[in-house]
Amino acid sequence: MKKRLLIFLLTSPLFSWAQEDVLKKLQAIAVIDQKVMMPMRDGVRLATDIYRPKTDKPVPIIFSKTPYNFNSWGNGEARNGTYQSALDAVSRGYAYVVQNERGRFFSEGTWDILGIPTTDGYDAFEWMSKQPWCNGKIGTLGCSSTAEWQMAVASLDHPAHVAMVPQGFGAGVGKVGEFWEQGNWYRGGAQQMLFTSWLYGTQNDAVRPLFPKEATQEQLVRASRYYDLATEMPPVDWSKAFRHLPVTDIIKNVNGQQGVYEKMIRRKPNDPEWFKGGLYHDNMPLNKPSFWFVSWYDVSCSPNLALFNHVRKSAKTPQIADNQYLVIAPTLHCAYKRATENTVVGERSVGDARLDYDSMIYGWFDLWLKGEANDFAKKTPRVKYYTMGVNKWQSSETWPPATSEMTTYYLHSGGKANSLYGDGKLTTQTLPKEDKADVFTYDPAFPVASYGGNVCCAGNSVQGGSFDQHQMEARHDILVYTTEPFKDGVEMTGTIETTLYVSSDAKDTDFTVKILDVYPDGRAYNLDETILRARYREGFDKEVMMENGKVYKLTLSPMSTSNFFAPGHSIRIEISSSNFPRFDRNLNTGGNNFDESKGIVAHNQIHHSTLYPSQIKLPIVKTKL
Repeated sequence: MKKRLLIFLLTSPLFSWAQEDVLKKLQAIAVIDQKVMMPMRDGVRLATDIYRPKTDKPVPIIFSKTPYNFNSWGNGEARNGTYQSALDAVSRGYAYVVQNERGRFFSEGTWDILGIPTTDGYDAFEWMSKQPWCNGKIGTLGCSSTAEWQMAVASLDHPAHVAMVPQGFGAGVGKVGEFWEQGNWYRGGAQQMLFTSWLYGTQNDAVRPLFPKEATQEQLVRASRYYDLATEMPPVDWSKAFRHLPVTDIIKNVNGQQGVYEKMIRRKPNDPEWFKGGLYHDNMPLNKPSFWFVSWYDVSCSPNLALFNHVRKSAKTPQIADNQYLVIAPTLHCAYKRATENTVVGERSVGDARLDYDSMIYGWFDLWLKGEANDFAKKTPRVKYYTMGVNKWQSSETWPPATSEMTTYYLHSGGKANSLYGDGKLTTQTLPKEDKADVFTYDPAFPVASYGGNVCCAGNSVQGGSFDQHQMEARHDILVYTTEPFKDGVEMTGTIETTLYVSSDAKDTDFTVKILDVYPDGRAYNLDETILRARYREGFDKEVMMENGKVYKLTLSPMSTSNFFAPGHSIRIEISSSNFPRFDRNLNTGGNNFDESKGIVAHNQIHHSTLYPSQIKLPIVKTKL
């Protein structure tokens, strides 16, 4: 019934009228200049739509660059998404410019992820800033792929690029601090499989339809009503497609287009190619006032927070450091504005998580692009973050908050922490001298299924968000460690650090960790998750295999959250060796993994004693809510 109602609404005269109304409002106040072919330094031209106020005065620009389709027509029908964004900007006195990356839709050239070369962004700033209708100030705005290119281009320091608003920007972060995610391709050295399904729908074959170079702007605008040059990819059941081995052939196996995936999947975390593209790395300057937006259930929360801190610490002037602001919302990837009075993320309600994002963002741009002496700095905290469990917005001058103190919880058991029904405990008490290791079997043919989590873009294989995990915890290959229920409520806000002492009979295997809020009735909601491929325990720039039975210290990539554990609740961690298809399966052979089709079973152990103090450090806030 709901589906029929949606189809009716989308095809009804009322919906068409609403689309026409947006366009009419825009036409009344804006000069609309579509399919401008903006030249780059190598002669390649990028398709650009420009919407600017009807005024003789120069205006600032809000610029969005994207690999996605912003054509005003599709399947014979008008699309008003871009018109609405343009109307929002133009009605506030800004020009709105949206551009396709090279190799996408009407843009010329060959596409590569993040719209490289990075100089395309610089050249766009140069072209726009010289237009007579521009006041010489440009701000960049976008979420996900429309955000992820911003940092690397900002490092080129074009003088017209005055301020940024990157949202959900993790796929633009290469190496920052201890994170070597290379644009979310990895977590802890394991591939994040979301890019396989995303690239299936995004990358182009070497041959694609294009209009001739001599086509006029008028001809392109007219043609765009009938042709949007979008690929029509057949739907894929990714819950099945991800299981194909080797992973190098997953897209080929579903008859997808061949492109950048086939070369990226063969890279290691330290491959030199990661440092030649459009990723931002922490050895690059970044000195632009920036308003950062992150979400707890995005795929890249922790590296994004690390980048915010890095920019504040490395800024060349105190003014730049002081003009970094951060919002952390309790939502999925780029779902900030979809928060409601009762925001449900997965199946957990986190309360009323709404914010007036437009007011905040345009207040920021008014300050930097128009030079208005507004009250943005006075009314905007340095860090505004949402604490789940108590379900409220809080603020801090730093991330993590200064009131957050690291508290060490040790893994305890009698050697039988397997499953929810085992004897695993988390405690602050001193560990015993005797090591009663917890043992489990990891078979790549029967991995632990991803259920919810901090993920996006994985098709129908994983639904992101927070879900009750207690039925999953019946598996014998999941170790479960839980605190005693809290007498008083406990707030955990900040970075979570995990150290495990492990052994295995495999040359290489993975270790996964998930942190959860356990309710008095037994429900256990996931907060964050991480992984480490054991071969990278000494750094992501080297691979060192394991020896049978030898105990190794593993420090996993940090997790992050803000959650209030109410009285009667407990903190829990799960440990296993797979979280599939959030992460690819380690086949345990010690080989390349990406080009292998057969795995072997690994028998893995978690050690905990005075000699092997497996632990998790939790950021406990000492002040009570």
